[in-house]
Amino acid sequence: MRPRRPRLGLLALVVAGLLLVQPAAASAAPLLPPANGVLDYQLGGAYAPASSVTIVDRDRTDAPAAGRYSICYVNAFQTQPGESAAFAKRHPELLVRRADGKPLADPGWPDEYLFDVSTSAKRTALLAIVGAWIDGCAEDGFDAVEADNLDSYTRSGGRLTTSQALAFATLLTARAHRAGLAIGQKNGADLAAAGKRTVGFDFAVVEECQVYDECTAYTDAYGRQVSEIEYTDNGRSAYAEACAAQGRSISVTLRDRDVVPRGAAGYVNRHC
Repeated sequence: MRPRRPRLGLLALVVAGLLLVQPAAASAAPLLPPANGVLDYQLGGAYAPASSVTIVDRDRTDAPAAGRYSICYVNAFQTQPGESAAFAKRHPELLVRRADGKPLADPGWPDEYLFDVSTSAKRTALLAIVGAWIDGCAEDGFDAVEADNLDSYTRSGGRLTTSQALAFATLLTARAHRAGLAIGQKNGADLAAAGKRTVGFDFAVVEECQVYDECTAYTDAYGRQVSEIEYTDNGRSAYAEACAAQGRSISVTLRDRDVVPRGAAGYVNRHC
């Protein structure tokens, strides 16, 4: 789950330029999620899905769900909570730095540091790390990857750019496809067209697009290959509106903000 991010000026011009470049074709088309499937978003902890569930999205440290289309969550542009200090010690040169030299944290997630994707050399070095996580998803038996924090450049204070983020994303899609996995764009409505046509993402996992009137941007780019998640702390009206507007064509799920496992206090998981 990610908080909303501010948009950058001149983004449309940057994306328009990037659309002139097409991604390299994959050697074999990966298996895509079932269109309008029933998604169980399990980032807060794995549990046995209901019989109606066709898609399960879990953290890369969990095992895939047997008998379901399984998506592997990877924090592709920032450190994971609990791992930031260790990453900073091992790879200090691969983190964005503040003016005082300390790693730059995501203001919405202060225990996550931003990866520095500003140069080709750094992107290559980061690919060796994140790419290994993607390979691990494939080895564990997942069908796809959800690459989170594509939009982290918007929290970099101008240290990173749209084109740098998309360049790293393009490396990630190639790595996923080489491993036989589909890969999904996570949020970033302004980048949906570039994400599909230039980066080569296969589908999208999007949060609160009904609340922020962004759903059409994703469906225009990805068609029915969109999994929408709305959260209970926004009230139930956005979920009801999403079901009425696009529930027959894409996957729409209502979850509690902390996506806690079934049986935990506050658990909510509905689908239309």
